[in-house]
Amino acid sequence: MNFLVRMFLRSLVAALLMSSTGRAETIAPVDPSGTWLTEDGRARIRLERCGPARDRICGFIVWMKDPLDSHGQPLRDSFNPDPDQRTRALLGHQLILGLKLTPEGRFDGDIYNAEDGKSYAVSLWRDKSDRLKLKGCLLKLLCQTQTWTQTLDVQPGQLVGLTGDVGGPRADREWASLPPPVKAKSAAK
Repeated sequence: MNFLVRMFLRSLVAALLMSSTGRAETIAPVDPSGTWLTEDGRARIRLERCGPARDRICGFIVWMKDPLDSHGQPLRDSFNPDPDQRTRALLGHQLILGLKLTPEGRFDGDIYNAEDGKSYAVSLWRDKSDRLKLKGCLLKLLCQTQTWTQTLDVQPGQLVGLTGDVGGPRADREWASLPPPVKAKSAAK
């Protein structure tokens, strides 16, 4: 009987160890959706689900501390490599481009920098419930990490409309598609 108890306990301990090891390797992602104030306080970025399957994260500039140039005109995306995009206003444009969830619970992909017209590799994750870490890299060697703070208030001039609507940011074409509508089953006649 003593042998059976020991075998049972060993099996139980082995099962517990195997299940806890599995949990340690799989980190549950914490959705970064929301509005975030950048570390330097110059902009608010709204992160939301995007793509046809709504499994990616996109980000839009929804508020800028200084949205106008010296002539009182909206700041434009003047360094964009696509000449057709150089006249678009920075306020409302998409800068985070469809980040994918990683097994580590982070979201990786590209971020567009309107100050030089280039895109960079980026990884983001919630550090705390109201803090987001954003790590940007150039050639995976030169990296910088910022901490963004979640905001719940609305500042004057902040875009509050839904993405694609009047008063909301505008998604780039490849991320603007919505999931196909769910078809209602017709009633039997």
